[in-house]
Amino acid sequence: MIRVYTQQPQGERWLKRYQGCAPIFACILGFTETALLPGISAAGNTPQARQFTAIADAEFLVNGPGPAQYPLPSLDQGASPVYITRAVLNGQQIPLRILNAGLPIPPSIEHVDLGGQAARCLSTGAALPLNIVKGLWDEGLKWGQALAVPGSYIICAECVVGGTTTAQAILTGLGVPAFGKINSSHPVCNHAQKQQLVQAGLQKANAPISNPLDLIAAVGDPMQIVAAGIMVAASRTCGVMLAGGTQMLAVYALARSIATSQNLDWQPEEVVVGTTRWVAEDPTGDTVGLAKMIGSVPLIASQLNFSQSKYPQLRAYEQGYVKEGVGAGGCSVAAQLYEGWQLPMLLSKIEDLLLQQSKTRQLSH
Repeated sequence: MIRVYTQQPQGERWLKRYQGCAPIFACILGFTETALLPGISAAGNTPQARQFTAIADAEFLVNGPGPAQYPLPSLDQGASPVYITRAVLNGQQIPLRILNAGLPIPPSIEHVDLGGQAARCLSTGAALPLNIVKGLWDEGLKWGQALAVPGSYIICAECVVGGTTTAQAILTGLGVPAFGKINSSHPVCNHAQKQQLVQAGLQKANAPISNPLDLIAAVGDPMQIVAAGIMVAASRTCGVMLAGGTQMLAVYALARSIATSQNLDWQPEEVVVGTTRWVAEDPTGDTVGLAKMIGSVPLIASQLNFSQSKYPQLRAYEQGYVKEGVGAGGCSVAAQLYEGWQLPMLLSKIEDLLLQQSKTRQLSH
């Protein structure tokens, strides 16, 4: 049910070490105005809807099906990956912490405000003020330390619409040739659109940029720097699963770069990137190739499969829609590791949530 795609011995050791351990789930919400560009993301079928995707996902994560202040946005195809995450967190009673790194409006549920702000479009080359980036880095270090429990691990997840494009920008700025390797929520990745934005942003920021914090300020998003801080600090005490695909590979590369430039102590063998099979095996990207290029981090993925689901919006994942988000892959891995859920059990829990949600919608109409 769990496959290690890169750095196999290290990945297998990590899985063995945290078998049966109760994790803690931290979801970092952020926003970049890159998400408002037409066609950039399928996480919300209009630019207007995409402004509220992270808030709606966080609300569903905490409250589950029912009347919502911010209902989950309509997608052209598929269902939000938050159904997968919620099914695991709720079903296995995994504690949850919501961190707001920078949203246009605050979330409707209990959360920690990290004092960040939403990023401008990365094509401006001036996405975030440097003082905000430094503040968010410090918050990441602080929360990484606060959430770390020896003998356990943190599932560090994200919800940032347009985040695969800022991920490509950060990787490119760090010298990783990521063009053509990134994933997206579209069935066929919009590589040319991403590359155009990345080149524009880095050009305006006068790349190459030697300091990784300056790179985030130029073309990043607020989630990335917080997740990097959490990873570095928490790895000293416990395991860290960066829950996501190419976005979390970028976070890993960024965190490693900052730790090197600031001469910080951290434990690489405590860190893995955990995602879904749909990301790891996406034929329109090259996640495995990207992970190998970045090096030293195991890429692991849940083998969750929706081809037998009775819901067309879940079967859409098998056609390449959505793929990942809100820690769905990391939580699917944890479901197996912690309480030994097999794939049919996980699928039935996800379908139960969809059923409850559709009943709630019928009642409200």
